[in-house]
Amino acid sequence: FTICKFVNKTQTMIFTLLIAFFTNAFTVNQEGNTELTLTNHVFDDRVKTVQLYREGWNLSYPVIRLNSGEKLELHFDLMGNDIDNFYYSFIHCDKDWNRSDIFHTDYLEGFPENPVEEYRPSFNTTVHYTHYKLSFPNDRINFKLSGNYIILIHPSNDPENPVLSYRFMVTEDLAGIEISAHRPRMTADLDLNQQIDFNINISPLRINDPYRDVFAFILQNGRWNNARKNLKPEFVSNDQLKYSSLTDKNVFPGGNEFRYFDIKSIRYQSQYVRKIDFLMSNYHVYLAPSDDREFKPYFYWEDFNGKYYIAIQEEKNPETDADYVSVYFTLPSKYPVEGGRMYVSGAFNNWEFNSNNLMSYNAAEGAYECIILLKQGWYNYEYVFRRDGTDDSVASKFEGSHYETENDYTVIIYYRNPRERYDRIIGVQTINTLNRLTD
Repeated sequence: FTICKFVNKTQTMIFTLLIAFFTNAFTVNQEGNTELTLTNHVFDDRVKTVQLYREGWNLSYPVIRLNSGEKLELHFDLMGNDIDNFYYSFIHCDKDWNRSDIFHTDYLEGFPENPVEEYRPSFNTTVHYTHYKLSFPNDRINFKLSGNYIILIHPSNDPENPVLSYRFMVTEDLAGIEISAHRPRMTADLDLNQQIDFNINISPLRINDPYRDVFAFILQNGRWNNARKNLKPEFVSNDQLKYSSLTDKNVFPGGNEFRYFDIKSIRYQSQYVRKIDFLMSNYHVYLAPSDDREFKPYFYWEDFNGKYYIAIQEEKNPETDADYVSVYFTLPSKYPVEGGRMYVSGAFNNWEFNSNNLMSYNAAEGAYECIILLKQGWYNYEYVFRRDGTDDSVASKFEGSHYETENDYTVIIYYRNPRERYDRIIGVQTINTLNRLTD
């Protein structure tokens, strides 16, 4: 890292200008509108199956502790026969995912841009692709500060045009967090929702004004599009911050257990797979028509809370041996639902709503339909009705909502020291409501 400590002013200025460009260029949402925040997004249609998780646990959320030796793994596929050379870089963000007002030398130790060196072409698949893999921090790069981060993947000679961006967090793990989940007591829909209460111990820190300088966020199943943001404590006493709301700001729709299907093998029809065809040199998987669960009683089954897991039964290496198949979703509905659009949603598409997961209504069949190209494995998904002109993405139509539903909840605690120019993460804690939900 000695070389990086003597980067000249010209190089620093060039990189700073590039990051400033990234801040503007990478804030386009799924509708094509400019946003202020940086988010998980794929900018190149050739890029599929993007996953970022803690090394050694494929279903974990992308959070590591500062200076702990923990690493994150990024995986993605580039469709086609070409092998492109990609580089990666990082942006430090504030609590609201806007670029922090600090230089890259403040938060990075090492080279600001580095090549993605591990990649392999697919083997014996009908759909050709190249699988890319990256582990970090590594010998080339490390993080000096906690906080929100974005990783950018871009071509070697074209840094202003990334192929993907993805969020992750680095925590100092200084604050103790105790979380409880229960049925809401102060809302009308107490049978549909879940309330998350939590206490924070900030005794290891010297925080003069926690009402002003401490911010709490709650994520349900790792999603940011329905997060509860910038929560303030109800009570402060002896370095203990208590968040036990008498309003709905800590309340989430419980939702339902996620629908799922298994396509790790294309030699047999697993549960919820109606038919598998091989047409025009590719595999086509037809799922059984989905049932309407909106008014059905709650029933528990184990799921991945919206995530997916790449796997293949007949081969050894799912990263390069798993094939891509066209998956056909069918949601029967006697009439189209007016006032919005229906989507197939899940972590497989970063919980976004765009043309790739938009369902069309087939009047002749009386059903919504969608075809999505997916890599072999296990998948969770849900149907989401999005009302026109709103960002409402609650999956209640056709799915139902229950206070008993098993969910993950992650509490993130940010601290902005008035003398500093960035938001620290001083604690992250995740609980699962199974066997912990109280009335």
